[in-house]
Amino acid sequence: MGLEVILRGARLNGAAIAIRAGGQAIRYADLLGCSEALASQLAPRLPPAPRGAPAGPRVGVYSEPGMPYVAATWAAWMAGGVAVPIATSHPPAEIDYVLRDAGVSAVLAPESAADKLKATVAAAGASLHLIPPSLFSAAIPEAEADAAAGRGDAAEAAAAAAERARSHAAAGASGGFDDGRGALIIYTSGTTGRPKGALHTHGSLSAQITCLADAWRWRASDRILHALPLHHIHGIVNALHCAHAAGACVDFMASFQPNSAWRRLRDAPISVLMAVPTMYSYLLMAHDRMAPDQQSAARAAAARLRLAVSGSAAAPVALLRRWEEVSGTALLERYGMTETGMILSNPYEGERRAGFVGVPLPGVAVRVAPDAAAPRGEAAARGGAQGDLRVGGPCLFKEYWGRPEATAEAFDSDGFFKTGDVVSLEGEPPYYKILGRASVDIIKSNAFKVSALEVEGAVLQHAGVQECAVLGVADELHGEVIAALVVPADGGAAALAAEGGGDAAAALRAFCAERLPKYKVPSVWKILDEPLPRNAMGKVNKKDLLKRFF
Repeated sequence: MGLEVILRGARLNGAAIAIRAGGQAIRYADLLGCSEALASQLAPRLPPAPRGAPAGPRVGVYSEPGMPYVAATWAAWMAGGVAVPIATSHPPAEIDYVLRDAGVSAVLAPESAADKLKATVAAAGASLHLIPPSLFSAAIPEAEADAAAGRGDAAEAAAAAAERARSHAAAGASGGFDDGRGALIIYTSGTTGRPKGALHTHGSLSAQITCLADAWRWRASDRILHALPLHHIHGIVNALHCAHAAGACVDFMASFQPNSAWRRLRDAPISVLMAVPTMYSYLLMAHDRMAPDQQSAARAAAARLRLAVSGSAAAPVALLRRWEEVSGTALLERYGMTETGMILSNPYEGERRAGFVGVPLPGVAVRVAPDAAAPRGEAAARGGAQGDLRVGGPCLFKEYWGRPEATAEAFDSDGFFKTGDVVSLEGEPPYYKILGRASVDIIKSNAFKVSALEVEGAVLQHAGVQECAVLGVADELHGEVIAALVVPADGGAAALAAEGGGDAAAALRAFCAERLPKYKVPSVWKILDEPLPRNAMGKVNKKDLLKRFF
């Protein structure tokens, strides 16, 4: 059961620090108390759930990373509700969309958000419940927590916290945390259409958490540096709920800044880092600008990480290799979706293969369905499986909220979720490789089917390229032509132009011709002087790029 798995970790580690944020720290036992107090205030104000309903009243959770976010999520569950994370970076129109689409009854937010939310929440027909700073009066300065731990004289505080944790042993009993009960609605990123709310149950969350706890060896002694958005599954489940289920410490950054992240990695005993490829790229660029002594300290900090995970978008092979040069260890790439949680992962121990996302995680059923969208490629020529990736198991979401037709369409006749991603199974032992979204990453040109991700990988091997997006542009003669949008690295534009005799596109075309079959080499090139627009998880919306540039 989703909350129960987390509460068990909290009760067993009541004396341990659960969260560090904004210079403050709070123990698990005190965080439980804050959540229960908030739940007792919230519960009487929520409408009763209709008999037999798959989910209770929806409760919006609006907060910057920190104690209010976690307490609000736990309180929503304790009060029998479904937590609906709301992105603090979204404008009022997007917040209004989520509130109305999910049918949110109440929104929990810190007092500091009152002015921004009041009108939007009221217009959507929900009530706003503000969380006072005094709720977290048990929090202590981080320096005090560090000093106590360093002196080893925290026994009295630990005993008191443990007693408070025992007093919360029955927490959640009235919330009905049965496996089939709705727990969390996470909205899809909307890269292929309007965002849809994926309803996860306490059972599916529990399956995801226990799966990753085993696969990635989560432990109570871990401390994760958390700089991911808290309205996507990567930041919510992988980095936050898994840590708390293990009794580990979550060290929140208000926002990701590479130099600040390096300082935190250097100065604190961080053991786990999870980030998107763009964040790792910025960390590496910041590292390369450091003085030699600072670089040595950064490398030592990276080497201390027992686990560094990259996901939410494909990591270029060059990035993976560069991180390994700096840290001495390979990034662990994995693959998952809002609707499924994590599906595939490179191993914690064993070969982490660059450009691949590994093998199915424990308890996850995977099949590759032959698909007409699958490109012709080397894997097929060798007899390797290639096609549409489908997923089954207890980790799957229950439904798209309020969209029964979309829900039915998302599953095949055997109950497997159709991811919409085309994969190949290659190598020995066989690992999965993501070839791209069937809707935008499989380009149909001159009777060939080409993986945009494969072409992007080739372009990104050029030292003068920082970013690349490959698109299929409609063409009457060829069906689609392959187009590449390229952002040069610092100083790369001039170098590319010189290499191509004044034509950067010519240089890149020749570079790709040495690495790709002729039919995969882009025929259209656009050199950009600004970064590619990305969402909070580092993904580019290729449909938007097509509208903007073509």
